[in-house]
Amino acid sequence: MSDVLLIDRADGVATLTLNRPESMNSLSVELKEALGTAVDEVARDASVRAVVLTGNGRGFCVGQDLREHVALLEAGDPAPLDTVTVHYNPIVTHLVGMPKPVIAAVNGMAAGAGAGLAFACDFRIASPSAGFLLAFANVGLTLDSGVSWTLQRLIGSARATSLALLAEPVTAEAALEMGLVNAVVEPDRVLPAAQELASRLAAGPTAAYGAIKESIAFAASSTLAESLAKEAELQNAMGRTEDHRNATAAFVAKQKPVFTGR
Repeated sequence: MSDVLLIDRADGVATLTLNRPESMNSLSVELKEALGTAVDEVARDASVRAVVLTGNGRGFCVGQDLREHVALLEAGDPAPLDTVTVHYNPIVTHLVGMPKPVIAAVNGMAAGAGAGLAFACDFRIASPSAGFLLAFANVGLTLDSGVSWTLQRLIGSARATSLALLAEPVTAEAALEMGLVNAVVEPDRVLPAAQELASRLAAGPTAAYGAIKESIAFAASSTLAESLAKEAELQNAMGRTEDHRNATAAFVAKQKPVFTGR
């Protein structure tokens, strides 16, 4: 794997670190390709039961590498205009649909597609110095990286529209108040706190977590009847897992269950 993305695996947790600190982890083609490959791999890796996404240095991710973007545009290369379809859409699809919990350790500014990556995760743990900026309108662009789908589900359509149209930065404190992040912790605790949460989740019923995520995503755009049918389908599948059988037996025996994710 390219060193623009670092991958660490320990105790069922995969930590993906965007590693272009000199550019606040802006998304070059190389980094987007590396991240796309990595999220696909950890999604399919049964030994990985939770994922942490973070950035190296002062920033989480400031979005598209505009220097590279402009250079390619001036060279007449069509690649910059295809990056949404080729890179961002698959990455966000993998993050949102990941059959295991995903935690963003937001150590600094998350802007543009960088904010989109954070919003696609299940949890966001932020530093007091972190911030969010939907800068798309500032460069004459519309939303991408799933922001139109994720943000309104996190904070409602009125606030999402305001953040997108005004393109003003949101502080970590304001993000916590509006429910955009789950917690704000001291800077040196951001990654450890995210990894501790990931470890806790990795030791849990990860198959059930995946089904819960699928159920919530399905219900967001479905009728009650369709959602009830989906719940029944997924519950039937979870009822046949080792985790369910072992957990119910442990409950009856008044013991602590051990989950394997199967």
